[in-house]
Amino acid sequence: MGVRKERGGGEGLGEDKGGEEGPQKMDVNRGEREGGSDGGGRRQTDRVRRSRRRNRKERRKEHHQDTQTDGQTGESRSLRRRLQAAAAGHTSSRPGHRPGAMAADGSRSTACTGSSLLQPVSEITNLPLDQVNFVVCQLCALLSAFWFRLFLHPSKTSPFIRHVVATLLGLYFALFCFGWYALHFLVQSGLTYGIMILTGVEHMHKYCLLVALSYLSLCQITRVYVFDYGMYSADFTGPMMVITQKITSLAFEIHDGMARKEEHLTPGQKILAIRRMPSLLEYFSYNCNFMGILAGPTCSYNDYIAFIEGDPRRHRDQEADRKSNGKLRQSEPSPNTEVVRKVATSFFCLLVFLSVCKVFPVERNIDDDFIANTPFYAQVVYLYLSMLTTRPKYYFVWTLADAINNAAGFGFNGYDSDGSPRWDLISNLRILNIEFATSFKVFLDNWNIQTAHWLKRVCYERCPYHPTAATFILSAMWHGAYPGYYLTFLTGIVITLAARAVRHNVRPHFLQSPSHKMAYDVITWAATQIAICYTVVPFVLLSVGPSIKFYRSWYFGLHIGCVLLAVVLPVKPRHLRLKDQQKKLAQEPVQHHLEASDSNCSQKEKTT
Repeated sequence: MGVRKERGGGEGLGEDKGGEEGPQKMDVNRGEREGGSDGGGRRQTDRVRRSRRRNRKERRKEHHQDTQTDGQTGESRSLRRRLQAAAAGHTSSRPGHRPGAMAADGSRSTACTGSSLLQPVSEITNLPLDQVNFVVCQLCALLSAFWFRLFLHPSKTSPFIRHVVATLLGLYFALFCFGWYALHFLVQSGLTYGIMILTGVEHMHKYCLLVALSYLSLCQITRVYVFDYGMYSADFTGPMMVITQKITSLAFEIHDGMARKEEHLTPGQKILAIRRMPSLLEYFSYNCNFMGILAGPTCSYNDYIAFIEGDPRRHRDQEADRKSNGKLRQSEPSPNTEVVRKVATSFFCLLVFLSVCKVFPVERNIDDDFIANTPFYAQVVYLYLSMLTTRPKYYFVWTLADAINNAAGFGFNGYDSDGSPRWDLISNLRILNIEFATSFKVFLDNWNIQTAHWLKRVCYERCPYHPTAATFILSAMWHGAYPGYYLTFLTGIVITLAARAVRHNVRPHFLQSPSHKMAYDVITWAATQIAICYTVVPFVLLSVGPSIKFYRSWYFGLHIGCVLLAVVLPVKPRHLRLKDQQKKLAQEPVQHHLEASDSNCSQKEKTT
């Protein structure tokens, strides 16, 4: 993946620069000139080489100690470089592979596991080559999506051809971006398909979750701790995260459709349940199609197959569609307007990110001078602004990915009440709902939506004990091997429990008048934004030392406050809340029947 270089001291681990090694080089050359082939010259050369190896080992040891020490030069430079090399094409909001990093001498490294065809573009734009490859492949996927919808429409060709073309294009884009590392996509998919075929439907979902998540974690740990640490860039484990979601979702949906009774399924599970085993072509097309292989988002297998076969709403409730305008329902809706809007939104977000990302660096939140000399209220404002400027790059990636799927005709979600088509079936975020969220739950429900659906369907709905904690832990394992991820999601557990307790106990008192409701919304918006920023700082800083330093500068205030709120304020357990909801649903028809009877009696009395 490239030669690992020291970040703290500015010298490469495998290079000889300055210092004491200059005279050693001269001694080697002098020994070779004067000693010729005699044994003395060779012995001198061997001694010098052994000395150089010892020096390298000492530098590696010092570098390791520096990166483990809070506030040291190596760590701060690593953080600074990560923030300067923000990934325009990162699929999972995660740090990645080495390409595009600044070398020790200040020049940009051009090493990349993918194609080097666009190296001139990388040099002109001063962007890492792998990020240029990603953006260009996404733009090519957008054009291919229009061609796929117009020339390979289900009315013009068979599902077999559409599966083949979608899979081959996806594998080509993966090879262009990641080189031979794209083979991991096939290996992971092949292993889990073998498990589906060889094991019974009773337990295949458990085995597939274990194998797919273990393979993903192995690749993430290898990439992080063997090859490189802490560079924000496109990496091959990003697409593997989406493929892991698809594999596990498919396994659970097959289990629901072929091993569980209909009456034991929830309404959502009934819609997504799969009644037959997918063929190998259908399986690889679902995992590796060109529309979602680089940036997702994930989707259900039934939705994807219905799109390929040309009937995207056949397995979902058609009641809303029946109420819409009949003329609009007769013709297939065009996604062109929605695609243009989403592409414009994505590139506007990219422009905003490139304009402001360096103005508010996140690492300043842990700068000693900033903490010592800045009032606390100013630190709070800066924290909000610094985390706010990191979000547009995610908006760019996810909105562009959604536009690619819509351009191919995938993502149609029925019609609104006024008859206008909706193209949000696999949308991954709602920007305005995120920025104006008034609760932790609302923020999470609108951020990385498809991942939230995957966590809910695979873990939260099926875990019998502590589903909230189990869901956050699974999310941390899925995201990667950096300690900062686990700090973020462990903090998220506490804040989620506290937010739920406040909502159940405090919110009802503010719903009596519009003015009180407005005041409550303003207060909860500010509290939500600060809580989100406080929670995700370790997700950006990655390491334990800087993350703990940040929390220490806030005296762990939100942790302590949220624990107290969660303990003091009573909240019904989840199974009791579900029982209450079921009782309400059961009582609604009875109440409706009684109201109808009362109205009939009243009408009879009036008539009499």
